[in-house]
Amino acid sequence: MDRRPGVSVRLKLTLSYAGFLMLAGAFLLVAVGVFLLRQGWWQTNETGAVRVTPGTLFVRDFAPTAAAVLAFLLVFGLLGGWILAGRMLAPLDRITHATRTAAAGSLSHRIRLPGRKDEFRELADAFDMMLAQLEAHVAEQRRFAANASHELRTPLAISKTLLDVARTDPHHDTGELVDRLRAVNTRAIDLTEALLLLSRTSQRSFTPEPVDLSLLAEEATETLLPLAEDHGVIIETRGDIAPALGSPALLLQLTTNLVQNAIVHNLPEHGTVRVRTGVRPRTVVLTVENTGERLTPQLVSTLTEPFLRGTERVHSAHAGVGLGLAIVKTIAQAHDGTLTLVPRSSGGIRVTVELPAAFPHVDGAASGN
Repeated sequence: MDRRPGVSVRLKLTLSYAGFLMLAGAFLLVAVGVFLLRQGWWQTNETGAVRVTPGTLFVRDFAPTAAAVLAFLLVFGLLGGWILAGRMLAPLDRITHATRTAAAGSLSHRIRLPGRKDEFRELADAFDMMLAQLEAHVAEQRRFAANASHELRTPLAISKTLLDVARTDPHHDTGELVDRLRAVNTRAIDLTEALLLLSRTSQRSFTPEPVDLSLLAEEATETLLPLAEDHGVIIETRGDIAPALGSPALLLQLTTNLVQNAIVHNLPEHGTVRVRTGVRPRTVVLTVENTGERLTPQLVSTLTEPFLRGTERVHSAHAGVGLGLAIVKTIAQAHDGTLTLVPRSSGGIRVTVELPAAFPHVDGAASGN
């Protein structure tokens, strides 16, 4: 934004300080002058000290002294105000420098203003916190863009390779080629739809409606029952009515992603998935836990990152597009909720989604946790 040049804040503070000092001095001198005028002046002559009326004597003796005092206060106020204003506004120079550095693209710079807490320190600390969050967000977006580009390029490269092979080998089985191209194309479509869903969800472009998480859990379980049977996984679902407020479609997507993830990443056989819903004083809870391999807390903390599936999961036949838990996290955040992932000591993982309740119960008790 273009602005016309104006007076600096330091000069404004200096003039304000000097003006206030001059005004206070003027009031003081006027008060002294009025007092002297009312009391009269004393002058010594040949016969001794006699009281004389004010007038020319006031102008001759007191006025020059008052003018000199005011001149001294003016100079002192300007000089002292300029120095004090400079010291007081020094933190703003560091904040301005940090702002310009960030605007130039360097988000790693921090103000780190020393000293005890005051308004400037609070502003500097808040700005440092904003820079840290912005730097982390930008880094996450860059990683996401790089990973998304890689994931989208992979099926295109595979399709190109298959077509090149078919062109150089006219006797190649076209049926097999069509099947492989169809599978690759389906994966590309799934990835694109997941990216679009992730983008729409982060913008909160939905109208909140009352929705029961327990019904969504039952619907997701019934939909994924054939997949569970194929993997030899048993699904256990129970819990209380859990009324939340949000998008039924997005929350169903969240529940489906969690249950599907728990089925696919399970034991090779005789695995179990437990789906629970519960109510807390001001929130509702959806918990999905499964059996499986033992996971470290460090690995679990990365599972919500886009396209990160764990070292042994990437090459799985059901690895998916790597956005399942990332979408779950985004949907939970879009509903002002939280997503918590905890590794189970016996293997597998417990995922808990906590959302604001549609009808909070102050004295409610938690259940189905």
